[in-house]
Amino acid sequence: MTASRPLLTALYGDHGDRPDALVVAGSATSREGLLAAAGAVARRIAGAPAVAVHATATLETVVAVVGGLLAGVPVVPVPPDAGPAERGHILADSGAVEAPPVDLAESAAFEGPEPGPDTTALLLYTSGTTGAPKGVLVPRRAIAADLDALAGAWEWTAQDTLVHGLPLFHVHGLVLGVLGALRTGSRLVHTGRPTPQAYAEAGGSLYFGVPTVWGRVAAEPEAAKALAGARLLVSGSAPLPAPVFRDLEALTGQRPVERYGMTETLITVSTRASGERRPGSVGLPLPGIRTRIAAQPGEEIGELQLTGPTLFDGYLGRPEATTASYTEDGWFRTGDIAAVDPDGMHRIVGRASTDLIKSGGYRIGAGEVENALLDHPAVREAAVVGAPHADLGQEIVAYVVAEGVTERELIDFVAGHLSVHKRPRKVRFLAELPRNAMGKPQKKLLPPA
Repeated sequence: MTASRPLLTALYGDHGDRPDALVVAGSATSREGLLAAAGAVARRIAGAPAVAVHATATLETVVAVVGGLLAGVPVVPVPPDAGPAERGHILADSGAVEAPPVDLAESAAFEGPEPGPDTTALLLYTSGTTGAPKGVLVPRRAIAADLDALAGAWEWTAQDTLVHGLPLFHVHGLVLGVLGALRTGSRLVHTGRPTPQAYAEAGGSLYFGVPTVWGRVAAEPEAAKALAGARLLVSGSAPLPAPVFRDLEALTGQRPVERYGMTETLITVSTRASGERRPGSVGLPLPGIRTRIAAQPGEEIGELQLTGPTLFDGYLGRPEATTASYTEDGWFRTGDIAAVDPDGMHRIVGRASTDLIKSGGYRIGAGEVENALLDHPAVREAAVVGAPHADLGQEIVAYVVAEGVTERELIDFVAGHLSVHKRPRKVRFLAELPRNAMGKPQKKLLPPA
C-alpha cells in the first residue's frame, strides 16, 4: 500500500456506485453515502488513541469502522455479546473511546491525509483461551497485502457480489467480508443472520461461510441448489468436514475453497479459484507468504510456522508474549499442527494445545480422526481429544452427536478407515458440541472423558 492508493480503494476509485452497493441486514447504502457518513464520524474521533465499536451486524457498525480508518484511529471491534468483564477488559486495555452515535443520513467530508501503511488499522482481541484476551495490532499494510493476495487467489473483482452473514468483530467477517469489498469494489450483501434461506435469496457470486453455516446449507438441499450459479464458495475459521465438502459439491456443483489464517497473521494459505480444491486441504501459501513445518524427525506433522507481509505488529502492551510467538530466527509460531503434501498443499490437523495427541508413541492429529468419524452416516458432529492414560500417555476420546450407532461400531469404523492406532478408545455421545460464535468446537468445555 502506498500513499497514492488508499486502503479502501473502492470508496474513491472508478468502480461504479449504486444505491445498494452495501446491504447489511436489509439496510442499504451507496459507497458515496457510506463515505459521507463515515466522514462525519472521522471528524469527531480524529486524534483519539483508539475507538471502540459495538460490532453488531448493522450498517452503523460499517460506518463507524470506516470512520476510524479514515481518521487513522485504531478501531477496536467489541463483540456485541461480550459480558461486562470482557468488555471492561477490552476498553481498559486498549484505552479506546466509545464510538459516537452513527447517523446514516449525516454527511461530511474528512479532509485528513491517508494514514501511512504502518499505522494500526485494527486492534482485534483474541479469544483468551489462556488468560485475558490479548490485543492484536493489525497494521494497514498487512490488510492491504492480504486483501490484494486474496483478490488474486480468488479472482475477486468489482464484478462480484459478496454474500455472507458473519460477525463483524473477527478477521473473517470484518477484514475479508467488509474491508475486502471496499478494496476490490465488489458489492456486499450481509445477510444479518447466515441462514440457508438468506444465502439462497441473496443472488451472490462469491459466498463466505464458516463450516457450521455450510453444514446447515448442505442440510437444506433446495437452498444449497440455489447457490449453483455462484462463482465461488469460501469456507474458513475452522476445518470444513469432508462430508460437508462433498455434499456442497453434489448439491451446487461447487468444490468449496478452503483457506487458513489467524488474527495475528490474517489469511496466509488458500486453495485457488482456478486450482485444485480437495477435502481437508487449505491449499498453498499466498504470494509473499513462506511456511515451514517444525516436525520431529521421522514425523510428517508438526507446528506450522510462517513469515510474510500479512503479520501483525505484536500484542498491545505484551512484549514478552510477542517475543514468545516467534522463533529465534523470526518465524511466527501459529500453534497449529499441519502437514504439507508432496505437491505443496497444506492440511491443518489442529491446535498443538488440544489437537496433537501423543498415544503409545504415535503423534496423531485430532482432525484426521474427526473427519473419519464424520464420514459415518450416523455422525453429525465430532470432536476428538487426548485424555491422560497410564499406559499410552494419552488415549483418543471422541465426542459425537449421533443416533442409531454404538460406541463399538464407531471405533471399528475409524479403525477400518485409518491406521488402527488412530481409533478412539472411548466414544462419548452428546446432544450437541459446545461452540463459539464462529462455530468452532470448544474442546475445553467438553465434559470429562
